[in-house]
Amino acid sequence: MTVYFMIYEKIAERRTIRRFKPRSIPKKTLERCVNAARLSPSARNSQPLKFIVVDDKGLLKKVFPTLKWAGYIPDYKISDNEAPQAYVVILLDSRIRDEARYDVGIAAMSISMVASEEGLGSCIMAAVDRDRLRDILKISGDLGIELVVSLGYPAHESKVEEMKDEDVRYWTDEEGTFHVPKRDLKSVLRWNSP
Repeated sequence: MTVYFMIYEKIAERRTIRRFKPRSIPKKTLERCVNAARLSPSARNSQPLKFIVVDDKGLLKKVFPTLKWAGYIPDYKISDNEAPQAYVVILLDSRIRDEARYDVGIAAMSISMVASEEGLGSCIMAAVDRDRLRDILKISGDLGIELVVSLGYPAHESKVEEMKDEDVRYWTDEEGTFHVPKRDLKSVLRWNSP
């Protein structure tokens, strides 16, 4: 029962982070994040995902502009000093399977949860200039770029807010804290019928 409570609490408190402290992440921590993704469930146990960890300072600067940040906030900017300290690029090996969207989502959440356990913040990103990223990282054509998980030590807070008027758009306050509306449990939970 205690383990369940700890997992539930960790999931409930995990929020997306978009600004990070300029502090390197230990390679062992990054390895644990990827290992958790590797051990995650995979349809038919086919394990079609590959992972590229980017933590080289030069590559971090090249990868950063391939990502789009905070789509609901016009002109949202992140300074060089607040950029992620690592990325995990999740790839789909088309020689194994041509589609794995569920595997990809599970892997991304596994990375994010281990990162949270290690004191890191994360942002799971699908808004990626895939062609540019492919060139930068020299990714072969048989590997599809599915998601990028940005990682670093959090430099801002993110809080859950009650959703009003079906408005899902998040916002920031004067201190840079993100406020993220979520539907309440009553509006999404049904018992035994839709």
